[in-house]
Amino acid sequence: MAEVLQFRVPAGSARTLLVCGLEPQPRLEHSLFSVFSSFGPLFSVRAHSNAAVAGPGCYGVIKFYLARDASRAQRACHGHSLFQRAPMRVCLCTRQKGFQQQGPALSSSKCQELANHYLGFNGWSSRIITLQNVSGFDGEKEELGKTSQKGSVKFLCALEVMLPNHGIRSRGVALGEADVGAGADPLEFLTATRRAQKLAVGKALSAAFQKILLVVLENGKVAVEYNSSQEEPTDSLTEEELKGLVQVNELSLEQFDLEGEEVLSDFSFDD
Repeated sequence: MAEVLQFRVPAGSARTLLVCGLEPQPRLEHSLFSVFSSFGPLFSVRAHSNAAVAGPGCYGVIKFYLARDASRAQRACHGHSLFQRAPMRVCLCTRQKGFQQQGPALSSSKCQELANHYLGFNGWSSRIITLQNVSGFDGEKEELGKTSQKGSVKFLCALEVMLPNHGIRSRGVALGEADVGAGADPLEFLTATRRAQKLAVGKALSAAFQKILLVVLENGKVAVEYNSSQEEPTDSLTEEELKGLVQVNELSLEQFDLEGEEVLSDFSFDD
C-alpha cells in the first residue's frame, strides 16, 4: 500500500511509538536512534526519566515519518532487549490529543534529510533566484550600514528546488529577520545580516518543499507529485519579476514554525 509523505511534521497517532523499560545509560537517545532508524527515517527520538511514582528507569518516544515503518518497528522490537539486558515494551500510539490535520512545515535541515533519503543526494538541487535586503521597505529611511529604529535587519529570498529525474521545479519565497541592538558596531551588524540571510534561505527552501509530495510505494520505490494546491501568487512571476519583488507585508513567518515538544499525557498507547 502506498503512503503519501509531505515535507511537514508528521501528524497522526500511527507514526509514534512508546518504548518502556529502558535502563538509564549514556547516549540513550543515540542507542534508540541506531535501532529504530533501521526501519525508516525518523522525525524525532526523545528519552525521558520515569516519573517518581513509576520507579527507576526511562522511557522513549519515537516518531516516524511513515506509519508502516512505525508498525514494522513495533512488531520487530517489542519484547526484545536490543541494546540492554532487560526486554523492552514497545507500544504503538492509538490516540493523541491535539493532533493537527496537517503538521507545520519541516525545517530546512529536516527537508534536506528527507530529500536525501528518498531522492538521493544527487536527486535534487536548489538555487537562489534572489536574496534582497528589504530592511528599508517598511516606510523608514535607513543609512547604509545602519538598521531601522525597530532594531532589525530583513532579507527576502526567492529560491527554486529542482528534481531533474521527475521533471519538477518548485519555488519558495520567505522573509528572514534578525535583531540588532541600537548603535551596533559593524561586526554585530554583519553577524545579524548573515543570520537574516541564512534564515531567509532556509525558510524559502522549506517553503519550496511544501509543494512536493513523495508517494512511497510498498516496494520502497518513490513517485513524486507537485502539489499545485500549495501554489502562491509569486509562483506565476518571472525570475525578473521575482528579483524586483520588494512587497513583503503579506509574508507570514508563522507558517514556518518548527516542530513542538510532545507531552506523554497526550498519548494513548496499545501493544
